[in-house]
Parts: sequence; C-alpha cells; structure tokens
Amino acid sequence: MGISSALYSGVSGISTNSQALTVIGNNLANTNTLGFKGARTVFSDLLSSTINGSGGKSQVGRGVGVSKVDNLFTQGTFESTESPLDVAIEGPGFFLLSEPGDDSVYYSKGGAFRFDENGYLMNPEGYRVQGKLYDENGVLEPGDPTDIMVSSRGLIGGNATTEATLTTNLDSTEPIMPIAGFVFDDPTTYNYSSSTQVFDSLGNEHLITSYFNKIANNEWRWSYSYTDDTGAVTTGLGAILGDGGPGLTFNTDGIMVDPDGATPDVIEPTTGTIPGIDWLNGSEPGQAITITFDTTQFNSESAVISQEQNGYGAGEMTGVNIDDEGTVIASFSNGEQIKVAHLVLSTFTNPRGLESIGKNLYKETDNSGGPRTGLPGVELGKIFTNSLEQSNVDMGAEFVRMITVQRGFQANSKIITTVDELLGDLINLKR
Repeated sequence: MGISSALYSGVSGISTNSQALTVIGNNLANTNTLGFKGARTVFSDLLSSTINGSGGKSQVGRGVGVSKVDNLFTQGTFESTESPLDVAIEGPGFFLLSEPGDDSVYYSKGGAFRFDENGYLMNPEGYRVQGKLYDENGVLEPGDPTDIMVSSRGLIGGNATTEATLTTNLDSTEPIMPIAGFVFDDPTTYNYSSSTQVFDSLGNEHLITSYFNKIANNEWRWSYSYTDDTGAVTTGLGAILGDGGPGLTFNTDGIMVDPDGATPDVIEPTTGTIPGIDWLNGSEPGQAITITFDTTQFNSESAVISQEQNGYGAGEMTGVNIDDEGTVIASFSNGEQIKVAHLVLSTFTNPRGLESIGKNLYKETDNSGGPRTGLPGVELGKIFTNSLEQSNVDMGAEFVRMITVQRGFQANSKIITTVDELLGDLINLKR
C-alpha cells in the first residue's frame, strides 16, 4: 500500500462530509416547512487493509463512507391558527393521503387542509385526505378509509318536532281557578301560559301554547292550543301519560310527585301528549308531540326557565370544521351539525424506514413495516384543531453540525494537499 492510499482516504472524507453538508442544508432549508422531519447523517469507516509487519498483522483504514441518513421523527412544536381545517398530531401517527386517480396511499405530518371546488378535503399539493365516512344516522360506515368529501348540498330539510321539554315554575300562591271556565283567549280564565316553537315535517315554524290552571292546592291542570295554516284554532285538555290523575301534582315541598299517590317518593318529570296535529299546509298529518314537564311549584312568580324541542327548520350550510376527535362536521344555519367523516391515522413499527418522496409525503417500504391504521387516540396520536405542527429542525444544533462537518472537510482537504506535496518531493528525488 503506497502513499497514494492516504490520498483516496482524504477523497472519501471530502465526499462523505459533502453529503453530510447536503443533509444539513436540506434541514435548514425546511425550518419553516409544516410537519417536516429533519435528518442526520451516520458515518462508518470503510473496510480496512491488512498489512504485515515485524510485530505481526495490522489493519489500516481506507477512509469513511455514509452508513445511513436517518429521518428524525421527534415531535415538532405547534402553531395556533385561525383555520378550523388546520389539524396537528401529537404522537406517532400520520395522516393518510391519496392522489386523485391513484390508489396508492401516502403518509404525512402536515395538516394544512382545505376543500377543493368539488368538496374534497385535500392538502396544499392536491392530495385527498382519507377517513371513515358517517352514514345518515351518524354511524361510522364499515370498510377501508376513503376520500373525505362534503357535498355542496345547499339546504337540508326540516325535522318535525316529536318531543318537547318545559322547565317551569308555577307560583304556589296563585288562586284556585277551575278548568270548567277555561277560555284560551281570555287570560282571566287561567293562571299562567307559555308558548313553545315547534316544527312540522316541512320545517315550517308553529307555536303551541300551554295553559295552566290551579284546580286545587298542589294540583294543576294543563291545556293547550295551536293554530293551523287556515287560521283555525285547536284547543285541548292535556292528557297526562302513565297515570289516571288530574294533571300536575306537587308535594308540600313544591316538588312534582305521582298524581295517583301510589308512589310517595319523588318521581321523574311528568309527560303529556298532543295527538294528531294536522297543520293543513301539506306537511305530514297526524303529528304527535310528547311534552315533558320538569316543573316545580314554589312561592315564586310563574316563569319558563327553559324550553327544548327536537325539531328544526330547513337550513343551509354555513361552514365545516374538524373537532378535537378528528370528526369533520358540517354546520347549518338552523343550528344542526352533521357528522361527515372521521380522520384516520397510521403508525409504523419503524417510521425511519419510510421513503420520503417530497411534498411532505412518505411511502411505506419493507423496512418500515405495514401501517397500523385507526381512529385518533392514545395509541395512534391525538388530534389538535386550529393548530399546525412545525418543522422539528433545531437550527442551533444544525449549525453546530455544520461547523464539525466543515472542519472535517477541511481536515480531509489537508490530507490531499499534504499527500500532493509528498508526491512532489518524491518526484523531485530524480533530480
């Protein structure tokens, strides 16, 4: 082995440190790339040569080479954003993406999502986000993840009211007012009234008014009225369900109890029904509404504390957002929210074995192992909305590496110049 071997060792050092500098440069270039994962260069010595000497066999190194360029999948910091479609993953999971017209699945940490003109949720490069879809009943459909799309359906239809809850207090000091003289449009014939907004099957709004007559101490009777679209008024004496009592019955503490007296303890709120409503406007006839009375009788002015009902009118889409569970939710002007899809995540046994293909995307390889895919959670990663994961590149650490690589390059260049001088001296011996 001659002196020229040292020359080639220097060349290998220059080449290897140049490649390390390329990795560092790529890291620094992507310090502001969303979800970018930095890399490091691992060096290894080359196969040594064996020489024989008076002391026996020895080995001499032949230079250095690049053993591996490792991707570092440490967690990046989060940036808070204003977009309801920006999401970040805390944990090992990756988003699943697919290119239109291609069945291949790609993986990414970047969560800056948006909708295209066709309603597909996609990343800035046009790859469609994959997830599990919900059916019309809000249940996740079985099967593999697919493109997430929010249909531009415009309006959603109304929903007829079938249940309502009235949380009220009836003044215990009110005078007794027999139900026999009740007239719905004469306030002097009842103690208290309140109106509740309800909806028919077409989403039209209507009012149902409840009237309360104190017929005896601790006993009240409920009546109702409503007006159909022809202007006709229907009135009725409310039927309290599940008992044969006169109506709403209270104990001496002002708490509603079983009107039959069969159960002396406090029971669940009492329910009543308004049967067979026909609004005469083309909506579904025979609408029945069950009303739950969560009512007290205290020495306080009669008042409605709250009203709830399960109907709603037609509404148009006002926006789409992703919640902390990873659910894509469409919101409508009538207050309804419809679950569209659920983001899915994948993890790998060896994420460093993934192949980077640019555009913040990775591909599965034999070295990475197959993906474990499922909904966000403790194992796969937690979703944070209105957030984006930043690059995990540490600029300070990269500059330190740059200095050491620079010194390594300079040292190896010195080897070449030194060997060159020695070769020059060797040639000059002939003179």
